[in-house]
Amino acid sequence: MKTIRQRAGLAALSIVVLLGGVCAASAADVTFQMMNSHPNAVEVELYSQDRDHVWPGNNQVYLLDDGETKQIPLACDEGEKICYGAWVSGDKTTYWGTGPDNAETCSDCCYTCQGGSTEEINLTE
Repeated sequence: MKTIRQRAGLAALSIVVLLGGVCAASAADVTFQMMNSHPNAVEVELYSQDRDHVWPGNNQVYLLDDGETKQIPLACDEGEKICYGAWVSGDKTTYWGTGPDNAETCSDCCYTCQGGSTEEINLTE
């Protein structure tokens, strides 16, 4: 027979385990495959739609030279919606996806973080 102290300890442990499962987001990885078919260099950022997070962050961008294909691996939260924004380097009026600063809407530029990689995203003229 368990004592009151043992039962209280088990109850507290159960709560910690349950809360830990609720609070901790599951980590996942996704790789964006970006191909620049535009004749100019292109800058790319990836934006979470579920939290305030940008890849690569810190006022940096992924740079793709003309004709370059780049694999961009991300560590993200399982189920997180991530959209790409890309624009011609030096010309933020020519853009793809959500554009600079995630300012535009798009119909097919977002992916769910669930592991694996996107199909090749071709940035063309």
